[in-house]
Amino acid sequence: MRLHLHLISDSTGETVTTVARAAVSQFEDVTPVEHVWFFVRTRNQLEKVLPIIETLPGLVLYTLVSPELRHLLQEHCRRLGIPCVAVLDPVMEALTRLVGSAGRPQIGRQHAMDEGYFSRIEAMNFAMRHDDGQFAEELEEADVVLVGPSRTSKTPTCVYLAHRGIKAGNVPLLPDAPPHPVLERLRRPLVVGLWVSPEVLAEIRANRQRMLGVRAGDRGRFGGDYADLERVKAEIVAARRLYARMGWPEIDVTRRSVEETAATLYQLLQARERPEIGALVGEANALLAER
Repeated sequence: MRLHLHLISDSTGETVTTVARAAVSQFEDVTPVEHVWFFVRTRNQLEKVLPIIETLPGLVLYTLVSPELRHLLQEHCRRLGIPCVAVLDPVMEALTRLVGSAGRPQIGRQHAMDEGYFSRIEAMNFAMRHDDGQFAEELEEADVVLVGPSRTSKTPTCVYLAHRGIKAGNVPLLPDAPPHPVLERLRRPLVVGLWVSPEVLAEIRANRQRMLGVRAGDRGRFGGDYADLERVKAEIVAARRLYARMGWPEIDVTRRSVEETAATLYQLLQARERPEIGALVGEANALLAER
């Protein structure tokens, strides 16, 4: 089933898009067709969108602050019999009841160039500068340092964490080479080891070789036995032994998305910074694992 989704926002549209995709992903038989209308801030702009909604009816989701634009959109959809949902309203209403006062709506407030914004920019710069073991002597400044063999999602996970304001760097583990000496000296950052099942990692590396046009016999970082299953098995064994010896937590990312890995890392950071919360999180995760 094809479903037209009209996503309307007076800002970047990040919130409404995320909510829409999260909801639609739960329906296997639905193929969404997104129509994105961002930075809609005037009546004239919205009136250009309304005829398209009428021509391609489906579901309208919006985040609009202006009472005039909200009323115009809701009334238009009501006349057409098209569902129209203000995705933040239930949350705002719950917060109002809990806090005892209404918020002061402001367009794009979550994207304001405040301390949090500059913290995210700094974290992004840090992730780029400290990718793949670069400037390793500066890693003591990191919040998280990821360690693992090649192609274990270290870089994308660091970038994802940076978008959340977490300063993350990563250090690769190379076969037949000792771990970078800086890893022994790190005290401030949370150091976490990543690994992937050897069979999956060997296939990922083989795909990488094909993309680069590298053959198994070629020399260089991605040539030779880079994707050989026995070599990969040896790398994973050596990596996990290192993690155990250093007392680092480890994450099997074989079946985890970058987002799931980042969520686990965030929990580990919480547990480290606030042990009382960490104990509760650990108990909750243990219960979920049993189900």
